Amino acid sequence: MCRVVAYYRVSTESQGRSGLGLQAQNEVVTTLCRQRSWEIIAEFTEVESGKRDDRPQLNAALKRAKVTGARLVIAKLDRLSRNVAFLASLQESGARFTAADMPEADEFTVHILAAVAQRERKLISDRTKAALSAAKTRGVKLGNPNGAEPIRRAAKGTTAALEAVRRNAAVRASEYAETIADVQATGAGSLLAIAKELNERGILTARRGRWHPSSVRNLLLRLGASA
Repeated sequence: MCRVVAYYRVSTESQGRSGLGLQAQNEVVTTLCRQRSWEIIAEFTEVESGKRDDRPQLNAALKRAKVTGARLVIAKLDRLSRNVAFLASLQESGARFTAADMPEADEFTVHILAAVAQRERKLISDRTKAALSAAKTRGVKLGNPNGAEPIRRAAKGTTAALEAVRRNAAVRASEYAETIADVQATGAGSLLAIAKELNERGILTARRGRWHPSSVRNLLLRLGASA
């Protein structure tokens, strides 16, 4: 049976509190899952105020789908098809994906939508550059009054970028931190016991495999914990 992580989205805090729109989204997702004999194992609701670009609930939903091997299901693709942040997060996660209103859409469809959205952003950038060039021709002074100082500051970012690459494994390990803590809270104290509990919960390793004492040990070392 396919397992599902459902993701719902409302645009304002008032809608989030009232549930306006959530019931309809829940109904279409539930109907699709019932028709296909899919099991919903988790649900996440994003309340977007329009003042922030991050999507914490989407990230949480994608993380849950990733560690459980589940499929992410949303109610309506048309509401998110032009949302660059959503499409980028979905692409980077590599999660399987279905939209209840367009169940035929797949990861390839998302790739196309992301490409179109990126193209639109490039066109906007090109128009901005053309406008700046025209302003410069008219004699408008452009540029940073601090001269090359911003460039010198940017050069310092190279070291930070290299450090970020080295932290990738640790960041990936952190995705399992809450799950590991919950498993240990049940009394699983040995590496074998933790591996067994993770497998029983359907949690997959970063390489989409089963857990063994050695993989648990490596994860705990990255998390700075001990069994």
